[in-house]
Amino acid sequence: MKPLDRVPVFGRPANEPRRKVQFTFDGKSYEGLEGDSLAAALLANGVDIVGRSFKLHRPRGIMASGVEEPNGLVQLESGQFDEPNARSTMVPLYDGLRASSQNAWPNAEHDVLGIMDRFAKVLPASFYYKSMMWPNWHFYERFVRPIAGLGKAPKEPDAQNYHKRNIHCDVLIAGGGPAGLSAALAAGKSGLRVILMDDREHFGGSLLGERFKLDGVPGVEWVQRTVATLAQMPNVQLMPRTNVSGYYENNFLVASERVRNHLGPKGQSGKLRERLWRIRSRSVILATGAIERPLVFANNDRPGVMLASAVRTYVNRFGVVPGSRIVVATNNDDAYRTAIDLRTVGVQSLTVVDTRSKVADELTRDMKQRGISHYVGYSIRDVVGSRKVKAVKLSRHLGGGRLAEDTTVVECDTVAMSSGWTPTIHLYSQAGGSLEFRDWLACLVPKSCSQEVQVVGAANGAFSLPECIQEGIDAGQNAAEKLGAKVTSKVAMPKTHSADRELLRIEPYWYTRSARTDKQWLDFQYDVKVSDVELAMRENFVSVEHVKRYTTGGMSVDQGKSSNFNILAIMAELSGKPIAKVGTTRFRPPYQPVTIGAFAGNTVGELYAPWQTLHAAVSHTASQARFGDYGWRRPDYYPQGQEDIVAATRREVLAVRNGVGMFDGSPLGKIEVKGPDAATFLNRVYVNNLASLKPGFARYAMLTNDNGVLIDDGVVVRLAEDHYLVHATSGAVARVFLLLEEHLQCEWPELRVHINNVTTQWANVTLSGPKARQVLQQFESDIDFSAESFPHMHFRTGKLTGVPVRILRASFTGEVTFEVSIASRYAKSLWDHIAKAGQPFDITPYGIEALEVMRTEKGYLHVGADTDGNSNPLDIGWAKVIEKKADDFIGRRSLQRPADREAGRLEFVGLESVDPKVALTVGGHFVDDASAKIPAASHGYVTSACMSPMLNKAIGLGILRNGASRIGEVVNIYAKGKMTTARVVPTAHFDPKGERLNG
Repeated sequence: MKPLDRVPVFGRPANEPRRKVQFTFDGKSYEGLEGDSLAAALLANGVDIVGRSFKLHRPRGIMASGVEEPNGLVQLESGQFDEPNARSTMVPLYDGLRASSQNAWPNAEHDVLGIMDRFAKVLPASFYYKSMMWPNWHFYERFVRPIAGLGKAPKEPDAQNYHKRNIHCDVLIAGGGPAGLSAALAAGKSGLRVILMDDREHFGGSLLGERFKLDGVPGVEWVQRTVATLAQMPNVQLMPRTNVSGYYENNFLVASERVRNHLGPKGQSGKLRERLWRIRSRSVILATGAIERPLVFANNDRPGVMLASAVRTYVNRFGVVPGSRIVVATNNDDAYRTAIDLRTVGVQSLTVVDTRSKVADELTRDMKQRGISHYVGYSIRDVVGSRKVKAVKLSRHLGGGRLAEDTTVVECDTVAMSSGWTPTIHLYSQAGGSLEFRDWLACLVPKSCSQEVQVVGAANGAFSLPECIQEGIDAGQNAAEKLGAKVTSKVAMPKTHSADRELLRIEPYWYTRSARTDKQWLDFQYDVKVSDVELAMRENFVSVEHVKRYTTGGMSVDQGKSSNFNILAIMAELSGKPIAKVGTTRFRPPYQPVTIGAFAGNTVGELYAPWQTLHAAVSHTASQARFGDYGWRRPDYYPQGQEDIVAATRREVLAVRNGVGMFDGSPLGKIEVKGPDAATFLNRVYVNNLASLKPGFARYAMLTNDNGVLIDDGVVVRLAEDHYLVHATSGAVARVFLLLEEHLQCEWPELRVHINNVTTQWANVTLSGPKARQVLQQFESDIDFSAESFPHMHFRTGKLTGVPVRILRASFTGEVTFEVSIASRYAKSLWDHIAKAGQPFDITPYGIEALEVMRTEKGYLHVGADTDGNSNPLDIGWAKVIEKKADDFIGRRSLQRPADREAGRLEFVGLESVDPKVALTVGGHFVDDASAKIPAASHGYVTSACMSPMLNKAIGLGILRNGASRIGEVVNIYAKGKMTTARVVPTAHFDPKGERLNG
């Protein structure tokens, strides 16, 4: 392993300096040049082994030069900038870059688990379905888990920033090669808004790695001129380093832009790293190019075996020649350009091996004139060398992948292979496009698509440079014309001076039948071989989707970009079907891996699910409140001194029961429904009758969905004949509001109703307890707070010390309660004034914990906690309420179904522990027998539980099978490995007659 000499980069002055860049790989320091990819720099430094395969840990070297690279996956950087599974071919080299190999210990060069290759025969496809059954899987799991996987997930939080943006355009062009650039020029000249995206660092595509000339200048220079022209067009947006990863309906696409990845940690820290684009385009042009396929022969996975186009790219773009003795193995004309370019830069030991029985005469003459050894009608039988190619064994090709017995050994250190090209039609297929197989190109190409999309260039099966450019120009002009834009000037077709053939002449060679199929690799990451496909089909997995999953071919990080078509072709060979009949696997987004951070954008940490802050939060903090996240940041309890949550909660409950407490109920959902048909509307939505509710009165109501399942409850107040105030639980108010809007707009648009969510407009301070009325009577008000004038479940509006308020008498504690609502801007002031006015009565602030204890004592239902996804109003005891209502409501028909009324349903009940000192556990399941062996049949579970400060015993609520008919029965509860017993009782444990709240 020694550094290789660089050759001049085509299209750049030979004396143009390139800055040296320092980097490390597997702890060793190396030197590259500015503009290198990590893969190019590794090749230039003679690093042969860059990784290990997933299953057998065979050594792997760089094979490709782009996104299709299956071998050179590395772990980039560490700590907060750690990135696993980065393709070295797509990582631009920057100063100080640190990379390490994956799936190897201690490193790829010396991997202890390389011994797995010796057990290859007992590790065929899906071996894990047929082994590791005794004594059980968990025994083997201890050994399998540590050695599975490729890269390691980062352990520290990502220090980088990500954004998301939406954008609209007239024409989106994916791919910035010759076809994409030409399309952008043509569309841009029409004045349409054009976006050109390419996943590489620079536009140019294949031209950056070829020795083509256009209009008499190197392709690289033509690209620079074209990009400069596009940059001057105000209607054209150029976006390199942007991967279009998904194509969805109605021309909606998603792309990921790498903004600062190429700068390394120093250039990224605290700055934007990636941006996710969501794009809606009137027209789309896909110029996504094509991927070269590997030839399939024995040991074609050895380090030093590369794609022919990749060798060409490293030579022409980076000035890196991967070897000194190179064999080019091919079944098509295109790979000959690799041999020609290698000879041009001075490689002396060159051999071309062509599996075809006959090639064009001009190719034979060309090879002879250049002094390149030429084997026509030969194939590689085997590769010699384990850690690096040393030689290849050649045999005459008899046709159909069968070889003669004769063998010729050619010494070499690099094999450049080509089995043809596969158009990159992933995005096109995601858009719903259909494909057809072209025999003369041996590949699948686009056929038709219902969306407004055009496919051009190599992605469309046009493999010659003139064809690519012409298709791009035509597509750009066609898009402009379809969108009604005027094309004032057309793009001139550049003159091409290249050895590029008009057609890709190819004779398929899918695999070597005369060699061991368990040594011929298809998926280089997951160690999927020809023998694995044979095994899958022998076991009757004949669907392409089944073979994919049985063999795991195409399921690794590269998603089969270099292997899928070869697997498909071999399936066709083995089944005797044409490739067109075998079908293809689904091309699912994303086309390339997208950083999870890009999907999240800036919605991370506290912004992931932002909680809302109470307007009186400062006052709560001053009272030593301990906050919890309930969507809103709300006080759980208010400790005094060294109190813990249990002691503080008990004190708060007793203070409310015996005196008065104050509670911030601002998050309670408040929705105003107003209009001449408001009563009709709400009566159709809620379970009970709200049309009969009189102004100034309140009524507890339940809400169900179309299936009759209980989804929310709350108190509904009628403010006026045409005006209602609907209360919803704080966690469900958004959902309830959307349900009301949906039914108003979609089901009953004829109703004259307006709906407005006013939750955040009104703050709420609730006073609860026997002395609550006395506290309010300390204020100057035009409201009479006496029990006679202001009874329970009534509503009043007026003023408190001159400020407008709404006051509702409804209780979730079972005590006399006044819910005082005021404009949110007065929240802190109201809280502070009530706290001061209540001092003579020892007023105590209480939090969510105390409220939960008091509502459990009273047996009040908490939808979502005391219900599950099947609970309906009948399970809560509302059968008579429903029978009294003559009108229809959402879910009523569902409640008539036998399954909603049959015996055996889980019904809402109260529970008290047989041993009053033994607390019940929420989530504990009711089982038949205290000695029952777990797992056992469950008959429901405990939904709420607490130690009651007023009753001095453990109580709870639950849903129990046939619970309403089992009052007085003792049930067994299994929770956390322990069995307890409880007695089924009515839900109201404390003040069952409700005498206290009517005071």
